[in-house]
Formats: sequence, C-alpha cells, structure tokens
Amino acid sequence: MPCRAARRLYKALGRRGVFLLILGIGKTCWGISFIVDPPGTQGLELLTSVCSLRHWAWLWIACGLITTGSAFLRVGRDWFGYVAALIPPTVWAIAYTAAVIVGDYSRGGFVAAWYLTSHVGVIMWAATVPEYSVPPVPRSARRGKAP
Repeated sequence: MPCRAARRLYKALGRRGVFLLILGIGKTCWGISFIVDPPGTQGLELLTSVCSLRHWAWLWIACGLITTGSAFLRVGRDWFGYVAALIPPTVWAIAYTAAVIVGDYSRGGFVAAWYLTSHVGVIMWAATVPEYSVPPVPRSARRGKAP
C-alpha cells in the first residue's frame, strides 16, 4: 500500500515537484538544526554581525517551506520554489567568501565553492530540466472549452 501512495504522489508531482519536495524538506530540516543545536559560527561572521545564527535559521526554514509548497504547483508556476531554494545557500556562500577576503576563515573559499556547486548549481540546473511526466490539463480547465 505505501508503494502505491508513493507512486501516486510521484505521478502527481512529476520530477520537478519531487525534486522541490526533497529539497524543501532538507532545507527546512537544516534550518531547524540551527535552532536545536547551533554549530560554530566560524566563517559566518558577516551573518552573525547582523543577528544570531538562530535567527538565520529562519531563512532556511522559510525558504524550505516555500520550496516544499512549490512542489505541489504546476510546472511554470513552480519557479518561486527554485528561487526560494537558491537564497540560503547563496547567502552562506557570500558569507564564507567574505570571510576568506577579510582573512577570518581561509577554509571558507572551499565551503563557498561547495555551496555554489552542490547547492546553487544543482538547483539552477534542475530548474531548467523539462517535465515530461506532467499530467495533461483537464479539458474543463482549458480556456474556451466547455466542460
């Protein structure tokens, strides 16, 4: 029975929706982890000079929830989820790059490159992947067609 539900969910969401769902849940969990057990702030001084890491956790959570919600939208309307997914890793990459430039965290360049490739790059690539398994729009939903 669970496999049937998973197949039905996959069919309803399509590839792009499944990607957004997984990404959104992951970002939300990552943000919650900053609240439950905040890590060290080395390399994130640019962010922590504005507010605490617990406050920045809400950026991950909010963007994760938006990304998750966008998974249930039709292709073409799901773009907001991809934009929301890009925001937290981009902010973190900027913070780590700034830490390298200022000289606070020499390893930050590698962390920034990791965020830019494994997060930002993958999200930007996934946003361009066409959806082939989108269910057809019901006839009644098409413009100018009677139900």
